[in-house]
Amino acid sequence: MQTPVANLVAYKVLTADQMQVLEHEGSFVGAPIDLADGYIHLSTHAQLTETVDKHFAGQTGLWVASVDLEALGAAVKWEESRGGQLFPHIYAPLPLSAVLAYGELTRDDAGNVQLPVAG
Repeated sequence: MQTPVANLVAYKVLTADQMQVLEHEGSFVGAPIDLADGYIHLSTHAQLTETVDKHFAGQTGLWVASVDLEALGAAVKWEESRGGQLFPHIYAPLPLSAVLAYGELTRDDAGNVQLPVAG
């Protein structure tokens, strides 16, 4: 599938423990679902709130990492998933060097997940 040009940044939702692994080890090989599927699941900005609501409902202590897809090159594949939408998947570990920003998951007044801001 061809990469949607407007989506050069995607987002990974992580638990606090997973975020700690990424920070301290400099790389993240994936959550249990990622390991089972053989790739790391990411979402575009437009998909992020739905992803959190569907797959992380009721969980606290979550983090969001902004991922530079260009830095990952050919490891990124855009594939159909939920409702026929194209989602970015990483077929390699996620290196901290490809993370542009990260922060604890927060929501705006409308309930949308807010994006992390680089320091």
